[in-house]
Amino acid sequence: MEPCEKVKWMQLPREVLVGHGVLEEIGRVCRHLGLRGGATVVTGARYTRKIAGERVVEILADSGYEVQLVEVQAINPDSIERVREIIKENKMSFVLGVGGGTIIDTAKITSFELGIPFISVPTIASHDGIASPRASIKGDDRSPVSRQAQAPLAVIADTRIISSAPFRFTAAGCGDILANYTAVRDWQLAQRLQNAEFSSYAAALSEMTANMILENAAKIKKRDEKAAWTVVKALVSSGVAISIAGSSAPASGSEHKFSHALDMIADKPALHGEQCGVGTIMMSYLYGDDWQRIRDTLKEIGAPTTAKELGIKDEYIIEALTIAHKINPERYTILGESGLTKEAAVRLALATGVIE
Repeated sequence: MEPCEKVKWMQLPREVLVGHGVLEEIGRVCRHLGLRGGATVVTGARYTRKIAGERVVEILADSGYEVQLVEVQAINPDSIERVREIIKENKMSFVLGVGGGTIIDTAKITSFELGIPFISVPTIASHDGIASPRASIKGDDRSPVSRQAQAPLAVIADTRIISSAPFRFTAAGCGDILANYTAVRDWQLAQRLQNAEFSSYAAALSEMTANMILENAAKIKKRDEKAAWTVVKALVSSGVAISIAGSSAPASGSEHKFSHALDMIADKPALHGEQCGVGTIMMSYLYGDDWQRIRDTLKEIGAPTTAKELGIKDEYIIEALTIAHKINPERYTILGESGLTKEAAVRLALATGVIE
């Protein structure tokens, strides 16, 4: 028998707690994981710190850990360096990211660079970074840079806290998950045309995750704690698909390129997941798929489906469509290597009702 030459390294969360009041279990989880030494809690200023950050510090201190709290307002090289130096100076042993995507990605990157464990404690359910081994940071030109980091050792998602946040964040999370449909289609296309490495397992999990949103839209629109639970479960599954694939390909394709392009050019971009949802509508149209069902699901949930609802000018939508192919050019998508012409972009946005 010939030996298998391919080695696949998958890094997955060991513990996932999702439910009402699970924040109170954080000390027990850390002990169960065998974590020792000091803990650095990275959190946001004001609201995030008040609703969760300070409580995490209290629980860990009561559990016998030395704890340090660090506030972060943005993710950039300076903030990452500041957190890294604080951890090193105080010889802390593990990091907890308590907050939204900016907070979690900052904790994720610093823990990866220092080679210490990381625990994800999301306070909103806006994107699948809560469980994935990838992190996103903006370059000097506002262009996105996706960085390899590490999957969290544990995810502790308290639905009581997440459901109390503005529902806009949860709806955005739904847009980020529905994007898996076109991301997988792009991934399959890249395999056929560019011989890209492809994982049927990761692709199937990614599509199943998107189906969770389609099938539960009526429940999610109720905006209650059960809705938060459903979306968080889907976000964690999407993050696991990324870990299995070893890249963000099962959850990030042409629709994400469109969103990242908007981030670069719009005066005031919408939430990442909101933009990805609108991008998914248009990219589904390009594939000849049931884009109306994507649009109708987003509408039912209460997520934006038009430029006006995003709060973004029509001209930015068109420009983003024409330059999206330049974002992360190594990832081949339906946008191809030359992208859409302005005329094609206008027809696409009009046909899907994104612009009027």
